[in-house]
Order: sequence, then C-alpha cells, then structure tokens
Amino acid sequence: MAADLTIEEFSTAAPIGTRLAGLDLGTKTIGIAVSDPGQNVASPVTTIRRVKFGQDAASLLSLCATEKIGGLVLGLPVNMDGSEGPRCQATRAFVRNLKTLTDLPVTLWDERLSTMAVERAMIEADLSRRKRAERVDAAAAAYILQGALDRLATLRRQRV
Repeated sequence: MAADLTIEEFSTAAPIGTRLAGLDLGTKTIGIAVSDPGQNVASPVTTIRRVKFGQDAASLLSLCATEKIGGLVLGLPVNMDGSEGPRCQATRAFVRNLKTLTDLPVTLWDERLSTMAVERAMIEADLSRRKRAERVDAAAAAYILQGALDRLATLRRQRV
C-alpha cells in the first residue's frame, strides 16, 4: 500500500466523526491544526520544534492520541510550476517513515502559497513580527487542512 492516499481514497479511509490533523512540515518546525469531529473547520493548535524524526513522530502521535485524530493531511510543498523539489521529497520520506509507526490514513495536500496567504492575513490583522513568527506554522497547517476539509466535503456530497 502506498504511504499516502489520494484525497479521494482518504475521503473513505478517514472515519467521519473523528478529527483530522493538518501538518505544515518545515525543516525546523511542524505546524499542527486540528478539525472539529464533523470535519468542517480547521483550527491551529500548536507547533512542534523539530529535533529528529523519532522524537518528532512521538510528539505528533501523542497529540494524535490525545485529540482522537482519525487521519492526517500533510502539506506538500510543490513548486509554483507544479514540479516537486527536495522539500517534497523530504515530506514524502517523512510520511513513509511515519506510516511504519501508525495506521492512521495519510494524504498529501498541495500547500502552494499557504504560508504567504497566512502571513498576509496576519499582517492585515496588525500582528507584530514576533506574534506572526509564533503562530504562522500552526496557522499555515490550518489553511492546508481547511483546503482538504472543503474538498472532502465536496467528495462526500457527490457520493450521497
């Protein structure tokens, strides 16, 4: 089985009624957002400072257990031209390694411009640089997760 599912496969694999987690995987941090159980709204939750994979995964999976997460949506940092660079490869490797530790369904979501959109909104909200720096990763994860939630809602409506 592939490490990650397409969004269509994920829509049937991620149990309805459970919360989903969205991740903005960076080189220094992992921004995390969580949906409501109805999988309608994404909210920023926290940021994990990256250490090494084992510790990062343990922190993430502990949060998943606490929040009763039913699936993971990871942002895939595709280049603007649609090509995949080293950051995409790193994200795919993270997913492959994570799948050896959990049975949670995982999908990747194109995250192009997510951080820029979140930073722009924070600037418009007049947040200081320091506050933006503290919140941008989790907010970007919420932006990523919300995009996936909207798509999942459309897919599920089409099946009814």
